[in-house]
Amino acid sequence: MALPRDEGFGTDIAPPEHGSKDEVPACVPGQTKTATARVLTREELDKLTGDRVLVSDFKQMKLEKEAQKNWDLFYKRNTTNFFKDRHWTTREFEELKACREQNPLYRPERCSAFQCDLTKDDLRENVPEGSVDVVTLIFVLSAIHPDKMRLALENISRVLKPGGVVLFRDYGLFDHAMLRFKAGNKLGENFYVRQDGTRSYFFSKELLAELFEAAGLRSAANDYVLRETVNKKEGLCVPRVFLQSKFTKPDQSQSS
Repeated sequence: MALPRDEGFGTDIAPPEHGSKDEVPACVPGQTKTATARVLTREELDKLTGDRVLVSDFKQMKLEKEAQKNWDLFYKRNTTNFFKDRHWTTREFEELKACREQNPLYRPERCSAFQCDLTKDDLRENVPEGSVDVVTLIFVLSAIHPDKMRLALENISRVLKPGGVVLFRDYGLFDHAMLRFKAGNKLGENFYVRQDGTRSYFFSKELLAELFEAAGLRSAANDYVLRETVNKKEGLCVPRVFLQSKFTKPDQSQSS
């Protein structure tokens, strides 16, 4: 339903040999799924708890009004160079493998691609109600204002068929990108604005489950994904935290 996006950071890089001028801290390759959030260092905790000043209400309203324009400018400036396709979606979500097979009834002339605002445009104007098997919601919900997230999920739920699944991946609580924000960029709890005006929310698994359940969807999997990546420019090994989840729409017999 929404264009999949990647996390926009380089793949794991092996540390150079000892003595190299480009030497950076060693990172642990691969990723780990866990039910608990990442544990912060004392320095990180002090930074987050000390950042209490929020962006003014006037600027927040301006950011909401200009949200589409800011994302349009972002993609015009970066095209596909920032969120790159790293071919990990079928590895992480087995449900997508079946979707790659061409349905014998598929007709290209009947395939309709469209753009919409999930928070206000009714998907049923383009997609029949209760007709969708799989929805990918990958690095999408974090860009939506928290007050409108439930509206977006209810919109998706209406076109999802009973037994259908939403495949979710997005920024998790205490991700390195969250810790990098400086004072003056905080919009609300776990909600920040970048210099270009685009915004990002960082999810806890508990809040995410509440949002989906309020939209009538049930959790089938909901875990933090922890990994480490190298920022060679800054010579840092940084902790990345994502939330990877699956939510299903109950059959009528299950919901009764």
